[in-house]
Formats: sequence, structure tokens, C-alpha cells
Amino acid sequence: MTRLIQSRTVASPLGRVITSSSAPPGVAAAGKMCPTSQQNYGTGTNPAGPLALQRQPVPKLADTMQKLLRSIEPHVDADTLAGTKRAVETFTGSGGIGQKLQALLEQRATQKDNWLADWWLRCAYMEYRDPVIVYSSPGLVFPRASYKTLDEQLLYAAKMVSAALAYKMLIDGGKIKPEMMGKVPLDMSQYEKIFGTCRIPGKERDSVQYNPRSRHIVVACNNHYYRLPVFTSGGGIVSEGQILAELKKIAIKEGNSRAAPLGILTANHRDSWARAYETLVEDSTNRSSVQSIQQALFVLSIDCELPQKQGTDHIVTASDLLIHGGGSTANGGNRWYDKTIQLVVAPNGINGLTYEHSPAEGQPIAVMTDFLLEYINSGKCLNTMDQAELKEGAIKLDFNVTPALQSEIGQAAGYVDKLAADIQMDYLHFTDYGKGFIKTQRMSPDSYIQMAIQYAFYRLHHVPGAHYESAQNRMYLHGRTETIRSCSVESIAFARAMLEPKRDGRSKLEAMKAAINAHKAYVSMAIQGYGVDRHLLGLKLTAKENGLTLPELYSDQGLQKSAHMRLSTSQVASRYDAFMCYGPLTEDGYGCCYNPKEDDMWFGVSAFRSNKDTDLSRFRVSLQEALREMYEVLVVYGEKPKGKL
Repeated sequence: MTRLIQSRTVASPLGRVITSSSAPPGVAAAGKMCPTSQQNYGTGTNPAGPLALQRQPVPKLADTMQKLLRSIEPHVDADTLAGTKRAVETFTGSGGIGQKLQALLEQRATQKDNWLADWWLRCAYMEYRDPVIVYSSPGLVFPRASYKTLDEQLLYAAKMVSAALAYKMLIDGGKIKPEMMGKVPLDMSQYEKIFGTCRIPGKERDSVQYNPRSRHIVVACNNHYYRLPVFTSGGGIVSEGQILAELKKIAIKEGNSRAAPLGILTANHRDSWARAYETLVEDSTNRSSVQSIQQALFVLSIDCELPQKQGTDHIVTASDLLIHGGGSTANGGNRWYDKTIQLVVAPNGINGLTYEHSPAEGQPIAVMTDFLLEYINSGKCLNTMDQAELKEGAIKLDFNVTPALQSEIGQAAGYVDKLAADIQMDYLHFTDYGKGFIKTQRMSPDSYIQMAIQYAFYRLHHVPGAHYESAQNRMYLHGRTETIRSCSVESIAFARAMLEPKRDGRSKLEAMKAAINAHKAYVSMAIQGYGVDRHLLGLKLTAKENGLTLPELYSDQGLQKSAHMRLSTSQVASRYDAFMCYGPLTEDGYGCCYNPKEDDMWFGVSAFRSNKDTDLSRFRVSLQEALREMYEVLVVYGEKPKGKL
């Protein structure tokens, strides 16, 4: 998910797979800092040979402006739209700055493998200053496991670690199946960055550190950190039994001893974290411990129980746990949120992961999730062959918490606790039907669900909701995402048709089809790199880098309204009853991530409690009712499904 013109990413999805013996060209060795450009990681090939990956195109200026005006139309009156048209004419006309910026951007595109990649990483992530929790890092809620006791919790944790290491070995061995979009190969380099990657705080701009050859993980327990080697001297993965034995030692030693919540610093505002980071690493002991965390393949958090809030269930509790850990007094300090992957295993079967968004989109993480769950559920011990015993077990990472550092922890704890109290997480498990029924109607399941979300917002708030959906651009070298502007003239016409009591069902169906087809058309443009928002961002950054005044178009009221995304959505599919969740993009908006399965659908939804213009409980009900009302139209007037649903 992404803040558009302002460039903020939370949610949302090149290269050859790394072998265990070498890093890709341009990648620093373990523990070294890398530039923020994605172009320094991956080569655009896969184990089967070179991928025919093209460079991302620069859309034509006139085409983008035409699409922009069309996307603004639902949000403004005629006078405001006329003003936007004048701003566009000034921008693109003879002597307008738009033509100059377009030429400069096209020139950049001839000099870069991907004209957007390094800009995107920098603007959407590295220079974005809000905390990674809530605002950027998603959580992925796994199905509840059956364990009850601490021993069972640790056994499950050991299995999860073993599964993650098995997946890492597949990546290293070049055995991840290249993904295709039809006959078009997709860039696979995001998979390379899942393990061993860490974000490093900096003043005004963060950086990324890659450690693809790391041989250890970090275990967090009761706010203590342990460095755990996971490879034997022969290069094999340590057995599940050895991992379990080390986890038990850690849990016994630290089970009743709670350290200062040092990890809460990583959940703070990025500038505050950067300031605290300087204080933290002044001490050589602290610096060494921090480096061990940064260089780890991933973090495993063995959590304490998070009390269930009144009126909620374990799934909401899991969502809270994976977004913010429950705050500083619960598990919010038992994290290192800068790590790309943190596996979380809590009591009573609650488990999942949280991930720092900058290296990868949601779908590669969901693919990994399916692998982890399949590995765990299969009962197979693929990597538990008897290995030589580890020469050393888990090593505790020591920290010297000075008064200055304690003050920083206190400030971070107050900030994070307030944020955790404000964000409201919920979910909808919709069981009436799934994507199987939608496909019988010859409709795109994604476009159908997007229009259901549009309708749900409109029937609740009675105004159009600017609506972001993430489209992957992985058909291009180093491609990331484009924005699908799901709110359209057609989507609002559909919502209004559904709400008209005297409107007949056939006309409602026609309005639904028109809205779905309009969305499909925008999706097709967006996945090919011909959306509105990334081009606008490129022109804006071109002006900035060339010392040119920001065009007035960017302050236009119509553009601003269309970019105020009150709905932040994405599809992250999984074969399991798992779903991704994240916070809204705007204070008066909703987060809504979904996993459409064949016969049911999972939605992770969110909103801020403090905002009076949103109501998460009512939105959840409205979404459920929208899906049911659309079904009622289709079951009477739509295609007749063969067989029983």
C-alpha cells in the first residue's frame, strides 16, 4: 500500500537467485551498508537463464493527464474539475513545464535499468518518517495452531524456524519457480531480499543493509536477544531438535526476567529512532549486539500472552500482536521492526509474521507463508537429519542501557503505546461464497471485490472514497508497484444504482458489470506501468532533482482529493486461512487487505479510533452486506452456475 503523491508505502508486490557462496554484483558483503537503490541488488536473471525482462516504460504525458482527469471526476464538482482541466492545460501546453519534465524523465529512462526503482525505494520508504508499525509494516496472521503449553509453543517455533531455513535454502539453490503473468516472466529479485535484510535508521533518510550469506538468526524472548547459529560447519541446516533445545534454554533462562523494551525504539518515529540509534551504538557492546541483529537472517519472537480485548477474539488479538505487539508493556519491545522478517510465536496457538516493507511487496511474503504452513502442517522434517553438533549454542546479546538510552526508550514507549491504543484492527471472514462463484459469473474476482469495497464505503459514508489498490510491475526489471485508482465514474454509478430502491435488478447488474470492467481496464494499464501515480511522482522528482519549481498542478484541489486515499487495499492471496493486515493510509480512512479463496474470503481491516469520520465496525458490516447484495443481484440476473455452490 502506498501514499501517492506524498509517497508512503505500507502494504502492498528481478533478478537471479543468490547462491550461498556469492552475493549479486553491487551487493555489499554481510554487514556492509548498501545504497538505497534497488538496482544494486539482483541482475534480472533466474536459475533457468536470462529472463526477458523489459525496462519500465515512461507513459505518454497526454495519456496520463487524460486518465488523471477521468479519475478525479468522481471526487469534485464541475467548477473544481474545470479548474483542474485548466491546470493540466497549463502544465502540458506549449511552453508548459510538463513537456520539459517529460523529456528529462524520458532521458533518465534511457540511462537506468528502471527509471523509478531507486526513487521509489528512497521516497516511499527510506525518506518516509512515520513509524514502520501501523504506517508501513504489515502483519500476516497465520491460522491458529493447536499448541497450548510453553513446550508446545517452542516446538512450533522450532518447526517454523526450520521451515524458514528450508525456504532460504531453496532461494540459495535457485529452486524458486520463476513466476509468470501469462507468458510474461516476472522479476524474482524480491525473493532474494527476504532473508538477511535490515533497514538502518538515519537522519532524514534511512538505508538498507543486505546480508544474504548470514549464518545465524536472532531470537527475542522477554525483550532479551540471542544470536543463534543455524548452519553447521559443513554448511547444513541445524536439526529441528537442536533448534528446539536452544529455544528451551533461552525460555528457561529468560522466562521470568524481563529486560528493558529496547526493541520499542525500532517502532518509533524514524527521526526519533535515528537519534536514539546514535546514542545506542556509541557503546561498543551495544554496537556489536545491534550488528548481530542487523546481520541475522530473520528474528524469531517468542512472545508472552497478549490479553484479549473485550468483545474481540483471538484473530483480532493476533492482528494487534503482529502490527504493534500490544505496546511497550506487552510484546512491542520483543521485536526489531527494522528486520525484513520477524516470525512471531505467541501462546495459545497465535502466530504469524510481521515484515518491514521496503525490500518486497506482499505477494512474495504470502508465497513464503504458504511454504512455511505447508512445511509445518505436513509433519515432514526435511531438515532434521542428524548433523554434527553445533560448536556453540545461542549467545546472549548484551546491551548497556544508559540513562540517556533509558530516556529514549521512555519517549518511544509513550509514543508507540498511544499509537497502539489508537489503531483498531478487525477482520471479516466471509463464508457465503468465494472467488469460485465470482468466476462462474465470468467476472474478475479481484475487480469484483474491489467494487464491493467501493460500494461498502459509499453505502456507509454516502460520498466517493478515493481508493488505492496495489498493482505489481514485476514484468519489468526491478519493477515494484503502480496504483490502481479503483474509485471511478463507473464505481460510483454502480454504488448509487445499488442504493436506489426502485432500480430494477437488471440495471443494477449492468452498472456492476460496467464498474468491474472499468476496474479491469485500469488494472491492465497499471500492471504494464501505464497508471497515473508513478508517472506523476516521476515528473515531480524530475523537477526537484533539476532545481525546477514544483508545478502548480501538484497543488490542484482535484488532484489532492483524488490522491487522499481513504481506502487502502491490496490482494495478498494464500491457500490457507491466513490474511495480511495493515493500517490506513489516511487518518480518515480504512485499511483493507484480502485473501480470496475458492469458497470463502478473508479481509483484514483497520481504522483509527480517534477519527470521528470512520467507524470500523460499521465498515466491516457494510462490506459484508455489499458482498451479499451483489450476490443477490447475480443469483437472479447473472450467469447460472453449474452445480451447487
